[in-house]
Amino acid sequence: MKVCIPTGTKEGLKAKVYGHFGSAPYFTLCDSMTLRCEIIDNGNLQHEHGMCSPLKAVGGARPDAVAVGGIGMGAIRGLTAAGIKVYLAPGSTVEEAVAAITSGRLKEADPSSACGHHGGSGCH
Repeated sequence: MKVCIPTGTKEGLKAKVYGHFGSAPYFTLCDSMTLRCEIIDNGNLQHEHGMCSPLKAVGGARPDAVAVGGIGMGAIRGLTAAGIKVYLAPGSTVEEAVAAITSGRLKEADPSSACGHHGGSGCH
């Protein structure tokens, strides 16, 4: 499985999951089987607040899943419409998030987990 995780650094598996999907400087793409990582610059970093284009942001990488610290409702809808599962992984590293997804321990994002300033109650 290819997992995309917003990060603030280019530290691969040791990078911390960034607090918000759309404003993350980088996305770390990790293969859950090999743990090989690729770093992608956020191609949509300068989007207007609430107007994130999630597939543009991840450079068209088409991951199977995304693990985030926080995310807006528009990005949740855009990713799920593209068949990409969205998981909540606040406060963890890329390595921890990938392990939690593969073991089934992460909660899938839903409308109630969207950031409050994006129409949900989370991410305050």
